[in-house]
Parts: sequence; C-alpha cells; structure tokens
Amino acid sequence: MESKYKRGNFTGSIGFVLAAAGSAVGLGNIWRFPYLAAKDGGGVFLLCYLVLALTFGFTLLTTEIAIGRKTGQSPLTAYRVLNRNWGWLGVIACLVPVIILPYYCTIGGWVLKYLATYLTGGASVAMADGYFTGFITSTWSPMIWFLIFLGATMLVVYKGVDTGIERFSKVLMPILLVLILAIAAFSLTLSHTDDAGNTRTGLQGFLVYLVPDFSDMTVKEFLIILMDAMGQLFYSISVAMGIMVAYGSYVKKETNLVKSVNQIEIFDTVVAFLAGLMIVPAVFTFMGTEGMNSGPSLMFVSLPKVFGAMGKVGVIVGAVFFLMVAFAALTSSVSVMEAIVSSVMDKFHTTRKKATLGVTAVALVAGIVVCLGYNLFYFELTLPNSATPGQILDVLDYVSNYILMPVVAISTCILIGWVVKPKTVIDEVTLGGCHFERKSLYVVMVKIITPLMLFFLLLQSLGLLRF
Repeated sequence: MESKYKRGNFTGSIGFVLAAAGSAVGLGNIWRFPYLAAKDGGGVFLLCYLVLALTFGFTLLTTEIAIGRKTGQSPLTAYRVLNRNWGWLGVIACLVPVIILPYYCTIGGWVLKYLATYLTGGASVAMADGYFTGFITSTWSPMIWFLIFLGATMLVVYKGVDTGIERFSKVLMPILLVLILAIAAFSLTLSHTDDAGNTRTGLQGFLVYLVPDFSDMTVKEFLIILMDAMGQLFYSISVAMGIMVAYGSYVKKETNLVKSVNQIEIFDTVVAFLAGLMIVPAVFTFMGTEGMNSGPSLMFVSLPKVFGAMGKVGVIVGAVFFLMVAFAALTSSVSVMEAIVSSVMDKFHTTRKKATLGVTAVALVAGIVVCLGYNLFYFELTLPNSATPGQILDVLDYVSNYILMPVVAISTCILIGWVVKPKTVIDEVTLGGCHFERKSLYVVMVKIITPLMLFFLLLQSLGLLRF
C-alpha cells in the first residue's frame, strides 16, 4: 500500500514530457484551436500563436515546472514554500482545476457519446439537425457518459504517477499522434463540388489555414486575433491551472528542464497545428468559409455533417476522429484531476487513494449539476466575453479560464519577477550545468511583457477593454 508520505516521481524525462504533453494536448488543441484558427483567418492566427508560444508560453511553462520541482509541492502548497505571504496564490491556482474538472469531464462524456454513436452505425443520426442539442438537453444520457469518462479519469490517477499517469501517457500519446497525422493527411486529399458547380479541395483549405493574409486587416482585427491566440495558449500548454506545478514536483533533479520544456513546446505546437490541419481543410472543402465560422459547435455540429458528406468512408473517419478526441480529452482530464489530488495529499498528508476518491466524489456531484444545466437547472446569462447567453458550463468556463487563470498567471509573474526574483527559477532550470539559452528573454518576459499582456487579456475578459 502506498505510504501517505510517498508522492511518487516520473521515472525519467520521456515519461514527464509525454505526460505534460498529454495534459497540453486536450480539447483545447483538438476542439478550441481549430475553430479559433478558422474564425481568425487561419494563417494570421497561426503566426501570432507561434510567436506567443515561443515567448509568452515558454515563460509561463518554464516558471510553473521550475516552481514545482524546486518546492517538491503541489500548487496548493508550493507558492507558500517560495514565500510565506503568497500562500493565497496556491489556493486560487488549486481552485482553477477544481472548477474545470466537472465540466471538462462533461464535455469528455459528449465525445464518448459521439464515439459510441459512430461505432454502432449511427453516423447518419449524429449529423442530423438538432442531434447535439437533443442529446445535451436530455436528462440521463449526458450523466451516464459523464460518469464513464470521470471513472476512466479516476482509474488512471488512482494508480499513481509512474504506474498510472506515466504508463498511460507513454501508450496513449504515440497512438494519438498517429491518429492525428492520419486524419490530417486524409483531410488534404478531399474534394467536393457544391450544387452551384463550385469545386473546393482540401489543399485550398490548407492554404486558407496556413497562409497569413494581412490585406484589408485593421489594427482592431489584428488585436482581436492576438488576444484569441494568447487566450488559447492557456488551454494549449496547461498553465495557470496548477497542472504544470504538480507535474514539475514529480520531476527528478537530474532531469534537464530546459530540454524538457523545449520538447513540450514543440510537441504541443505540432499537435495544435495538425489539429487545425485535419479539421479546417475538411470543413472548408464541404462547407466553405461559412462552415469555418461555426465557432464552438464546429466539432459536435459541423464536423459530423462533413463526415456525412464523405459517404461511407466518413463513418470510418468519424469514428477514428472521435476516438482520437476521446484519447486527447482523457490525457488532459487526468492532469486536471492530478493537480487537485496532489494538492489534497500535500495539504492533508493523506494517501493518493483516499485523495482520489474524495476528489472524484466532489467532481461527481458538481458534474451532475453541470449536466442538468441544459434542462432542470437551465438559465441564460450573458457573459462579458460573449454575445450569446451562457449556461452553468459556460459560467464555470468563464470564471476559471477567463478570470482566475489570468489572475494566477499575472500573480505568478509578479511573485517570480519582483518578489523572489527570476534567479529562483533560473537556478532551478540550470541545475547540473544545464544551459538556459533563453535566459535573458525569460527575465524580460516574466518581469514586464508577460504580466502586461495578461493584464490586457484580463481586462478584455471582464469586458473592460474592447477592440
């Protein structure tokens, strides 16, 4: 039986990188990245995202992993170890995954429902108008699929760091990458002629996705795209939600953090790019630019129609796609739950098994409330960052991702940049003589540029800054 004081460790850098990449490669990359890329004109969004990933994202990722390894603690307790007056930041950092887990597992349940539908020959049903709305507004079906997804997440976390999370990531991440590559390659071969006789191809969609087009773009439009890309980075690299602090605390001192951060950056950016590559050209081919503007409903409403337009092969492609999305969602939900479980273990000195069961029980109750938010507990609330009314899931997403995560990231930059100083992170990163090539960039980013950019993002999220 696991000792209550045994936190566990990743066995090596490969296990850590794959687990961290698995956390990063979730619904944020597979679902959110493509629809934002489509909405924001493809190439311009990609360019902004790449520049931000190498600067803004690199800064936050390096900081959180270094904090975790230096303190050997979870997000709830790590910040207090750095500075006793900053324990409040750990509370907020831990609160983020607590809010995210129930609704993330709810969406994960939606993915499993679609996967099951395609595997059981219901592809034609999934593409029908009103199918998605009918499913999420039903009483029992969303809860059943939520329970299955939450249970799978719990089993991986329950087994621990090396025998659960690391082993799971080593198996699933290579499979996930192969599936994404296969669908992306297939997407480029597509061709479709509409009723008006216009032929669109996957290669044309690829150019729309890849080539930046600054013609007729106003400064206001560019700033909106820049803010979208910066907001997406929170989802893509799993920062400001305690996950990378928790994972960093399991990394051995001899692991080269510089190399590991670079590998996570590369893996995440490549997968995000491929996610857009497998979705945007396909949607453009069968639905044109109109389909590319379908927003968050892109995966559950537009894509099934795209698969349906492919004929018999679309059934296979749809099944493989939702299998891949299910894998990606599961690796991320595992990391979200782990951030909470590790915090409970460190704060209350309890065993992993008790902490996992306790966290699962809380997530179970909250998740059922989220599922019922589309029927029994239905209400409409217009949020500052959206023109359309939101429900319980949207409110939780807004509070966690648009308010608390920027607050955590800004506060972390202030703590490291001005209170305990960047040397705290730099010393941890360069342990064992590791060369930190981007040290000067890191100092400037963590002290000035990153917190300023985050402040503008927070103002925009609160509706206090409009472009």
